[in-house]
Amino acid sequence: MSAPSAPPTAPTVGPSPSPTALRPQRHGAPVARRQRRAAVGHGVGFWFAAVAFTVLMAFGTEPTPLWPMYQARDGFGTTTVTVAFAMMIVGATAGFLTLGHLSDRLGRRRIVVPALAVAIVAALVYLIWPELPGLLVGRFLNGVGVGLMASTATMYLHDLYQQEHPDRPGSAVPGAVAAAANLGGLALGPLTAGLIAQWAPDPLTTTQAVFAVALSVSLVLVLATPETVDRSARAGAGDDRPPRFALRHGTGAAFAAASALGTFAFALLGVISALGAIVVRTKLGIDSHIIGGLAPTLMFAASALGQLALGALPSRRLAATGAVVFPLGLGLVALSLYFPTLPLFLSAVSVAGAGAGLLFKSGIGWAGALAVPASRAGVLAVFFTIAYLGMGLPAILLSVIIRHTSVEATMTGFAVALSVGAVAAVRVAMRLTEQRLDSARQR
Repeated sequence: MSAPSAPPTAPTVGPSPSPTALRPQRHGAPVARRQRRAAVGHGVGFWFAAVAFTVLMAFGTEPTPLWPMYQARDGFGTTTVTVAFAMMIVGATAGFLTLGHLSDRLGRRRIVVPALAVAIVAALVYLIWPELPGLLVGRFLNGVGVGLMASTATMYLHDLYQQEHPDRPGSAVPGAVAAAANLGGLALGPLTAGLIAQWAPDPLTTTQAVFAVALSVSLVLVLATPETVDRSARAGAGDDRPPRFALRHGTGAAFAAASALGTFAFALLGVISALGAIVVRTKLGIDSHIIGGLAPTLMFAASALGQLALGALPSRRLAATGAVVFPLGLGLVALSLYFPTLPLFLSAVSVAGAGAGLLFKSGIGWAGALAVPASRAGVLAVFFTIAYLGMGLPAILLSVIIRHTSVEATMTGFAVALSVGAVAAVRVAMRLTEQRLDSARQR
């Protein structure tokens, strides 16, 4: 979430940190040499990177309206659906923790290119190995691509913009574009797959073929985009490499509280992504694949729009607003299951999604501010890892509980737990983060 802020992204997964939290790495003369080697300049490359970010995040959520079709084809239940969904979370965690932090040292493009390549392989696995094991392997690889892309692309966009516009160090443009690409991509995935499933022949195959082509085009665009980190300058620094994960002194608890905001926000996004189409089909009696993909699309879109509309607010005010909107939306989601109508359900997930986006953006803004500058990518990678675990684990737990009790009761308990947790996390994050940042500034 993002980010999809978002993250992704989010699925930067999410949104992006505030411009003051992310400062680009400029390296003087070597930038000009990289400019000559690239096919396009930083300005055009900025939009190329945004397109690639959007496409890969959309690929992460495209199975959402297709899950009922997979169920009908292979005969598996709701728990298997959420496990298949969560395989992406496992892959994303692997991507975040293994390579996602390395873009500060190796370079942004040098991480984004492998992210797209892995995603292309995932699409090919879906096409060549359509059975359940292939679906699980494809989802894992899909997650690896998301994990490599989310935090790296967020910072890549900031670097590209600042190297094109060095006179605009505090511009909100890269953060807004990163949020739109992250969460906008997550919103476009279900909508695109729903449209294909509704009208195209052999939708499960056609959807993956379309995304394989889109990802391949995105790879070509990124290969034409300049790198923004001078690896030769890093090498000249000897062993002075940026730490993998380093926070400002005494800010560990504040970072945990900020990360909790991402966890609670992504828990909602994960549940609706994994089970939204099934709820539409079973509770509302609607078999349309487009409608099945509409709920998560509106949720992610509302999350992105909420961040874009209020993104200029300080993290404290964003979090306070999210702490009101998020529980309200969750309450409406639970209510819509007791009084099942499509307009109420869609409105509910939209309100909840907007609240989740505000919580996520405030959390990632605080996390970026708490990071040691040379370790921003590593800190964001850990933040996204925690958030993506929140996206996967609650969805699996919910699917297991639903087998023993009603959907209505389960969702009500889920809404109460998330609301209480989110409000508590906001209160703790506000207190700890502001105190620690003030202390860090005084050092």
